Amino acid sequence: MSNGDTVLETKGLCMDFKGFTAVSSVDLAVKRGDIHALIGPNGAGKTTFFNLLTKFLIPTRGHIFFNGHDITFEKSAQIARRGIIRSFQISATFPHLTVLENVRIGLQRKLGTSYHFWKSERSLEQLTPRAMELLETVDLSEFADVMTVELPYGRKRALEIATTLAMDPELMLLDEPTQGMGHEDVARVTELIKHVAANRTVLMVEHNMNVVAQIADKLTVLARGEVIAEGAYEQVSTNPQVLEAYMGSTETELQGAHG
Repeated sequence: MSNGDTVLETKGLCMDFKGFTAVSSVDLAVKRGDIHALIGPNGAGKTTFFNLLTKFLIPTRGHIFFNGHDITFEKSAQIARRGIIRSFQISATFPHLTVLENVRIGLQRKLGTSYHFWKSERSLEQLTPRAMELLETVDLSEFADVMTVELPYGRKRALEIATTLAMDPELMLLDEPTQGMGHEDVARVTELIKHVAANRTVLMVEHNMNVVAQIADKLTVLARGEVIAEGAYEQVSTNPQVLEAYMGSTETELQGAHG
């Protein structure tokens, strides 16, 4: 069971698929207020692990604790109500609604009225001030009335973080937040994650080592479904097991990310 400093903990977490073990006895502790990065080569089990945390999969063995409560067998909706919100690898916004409308939907979900499609426009209007505050947080105020489909890719990811924030998460799970972005967008979203993490906990899967080096308080490295290293970036990036898991070219990337 977790202590007061640990918001999320897994003990002996395993996921088997017909004889193949995707996640093998993973013990993980995410400290309250940290940005904790989960890294590893392709096929390491990172996405499967995220799917276990957000109840898209039920583990074969092991337990998941959130604020000391065993949530191993709770459903997705239950853990969302507890304050665990996942932002998806593929942008999960409504393309033909405006940026502001997307954030209001997130706020409406939080109120528990998301299926009340007959709600009047006036009742949604009361959510606008808070929605605009969130857009300000992610530097999207000027895009409030823009159709989401027209946003540049990096701004869409910022909007997705805003809609995640609208759910008032205690723990944000970010799945590859900078994937597919150009350098300028990566820099913007990296700063954004640092900004929104100021008063909450973030667990993120991320391939970009420069991002991880800049903002992660702690790293956990998975390879073949197992934890092979854990600690600060400086420790992990020089760990021989980690360098071997990433092989060759990524060795330079790992060691040079701070430079």
